[in-house]
Amino acid sequence: MALHTWWLFVGAVFLLSGTPGPNMLHVMSRSVQLGMRRSVAAMAGCLTAVVSVLAASAAGLSTLLLAVPGAFTMLRYAGAAYLIYLGIKAWRAEAAPLDVGATELAPRQSRAALFRGGLAIGLSNPKLILFAAAFLPQFIDPARPKPPQFLVLVLSFAAVEAGWYAAYAIGGRSLARYLIRPTIRRGFDRLTGTIFIGFGLALLRVKPA
Repeated sequence: MALHTWWLFVGAVFLLSGTPGPNMLHVMSRSVQLGMRRSVAAMAGCLTAVVSVLAASAAGLSTLLLAVPGAFTMLRYAGAAYLIYLGIKAWRAEAAPLDVGATELAPRQSRAALFRGGLAIGLSNPKLILFAAAFLPQFIDPARPKPPQFLVLVLSFAAVEAGWYAAYAIGGRSLARYLIRPTIRRGFDRLTGTIFIGFGLALLRVKPA
């Protein structure tokens, strides 16, 4: 692909990735709860999901999924249910003060669990599949070999996405100093819970083109 096409892709991805969504909100909330360093596992999970879906799109699997009757609908409902579940869980969470000095993960907050949580968040949004199927091909030059072009686009997307994860995590950790008070923590949990529920309800309106 031409260099100006790549720059156009990077610019579009920068704006799209920076828009607050389930992944960014998840990374920020994990940074608030666990700290910047320990939220890296959640970032890795989210990024793995994004790269996996984009790679699947490059392989033509997203087109196959959309062609199977009922497959997209099932994925849409499953993703919406998971996001709504996370929102309800945040609403019902106890407003315990943040322990910003802890250095070890609690048993229920292992790095593997954090990774799986981030992976589930990333895979729960079928809009990513539609984005990958409809957006990436527009930047492919049909006159040139396709696999190297898809590789460049996927790696570029991953780099931009990871940069935004770091920005949201840093912002979340800065926010943590204000969330030591249980009352403020409760308000934050309910706000993030409401947003998660909103994302889940929004997914129910997503329709394949």
